[in-house]
Amino acid sequence: MSIFQEIVKSKAEDKKLLAILIDPDKVEMCFVSILIKKINQSPATHLFVGGSSFDGIHLDDLIIELKSKTNLPILLFPGNPSQISNKADGILFLTLLSGRNPDYLIEHQVNAVPILNKTNLEVISTGYILIESGTETAVERVSQTKPLDRKNPDYALQTAQAGAFIGNKLIYLEAGSGALLSVPTEMIHLVSKNIGIPLIVGGGIRSKQEIENAYNSGADMVVIGTAFENDLDFFNSKFNNQQS
Repeated sequence: MSIFQEIVKSKAEDKKLLAILIDPDKVEMCFVSILIKKINQSPATHLFVGGSSFDGIHLDDLIIELKSKTNLPILLFPGNPSQISNKADGILFLTLLSGRNPDYLIEHQVNAVPILNKTNLEVISTGYILIESGTETAVERVSQTKPLDRKNPDYALQTAQAGAFIGNKLIYLEAGSGALLSVPTEMIHLVSKNIGIPLIVGGGIRSKQEIENAYNSGADMVVIGTAFENDLDFFNSKFNNQQS
């Protein structure tokens, strides 16, 4: 069964998924073994690897090391075509639906095709929607696009539905790396109940309660990045010890 089919199956069974996002720009290879140990102690079901400004250096080495010591599926979460590695299991083939910068709507995707055709990566079309989070995030800065208004869930839904109509297999509501505010639960709920494809939610989530809030609002997968980067014991200290 493909990674995408497993995600769909989990959605159908109401089995919630958790991805840890690893930004290679922030990982030193000498500390990867410690990182992997903490990942294996966590409830993660998937690993995402990538970042907005990463230049691709040591990406293969990082993924090889991750795959040697964990059985979790590894999906690339690329900011541009330089972040493609055939060592991963698959790739979220992102379209920045919230922006109007043609580079992130089609140009990077076209440039990625010759590289992807030389790999065996599972390509999963993903509509990526950046939501305003109280600060300028790396995605906003690098893509030169504005996020959607967090107070306008109806427009976020329109955007998500447009992505589904276009043919995206997943929708990703993202507050952005280092976000001050996570995606509003009312927006997650509205989008989730009105699209038929799996919904990923990430950005600005810093506690077990926020993870649960996203799940309860309809997220099929929650992504944790900065919180785990800043505290490798995040899942031990915060995930296990807080009240639901």
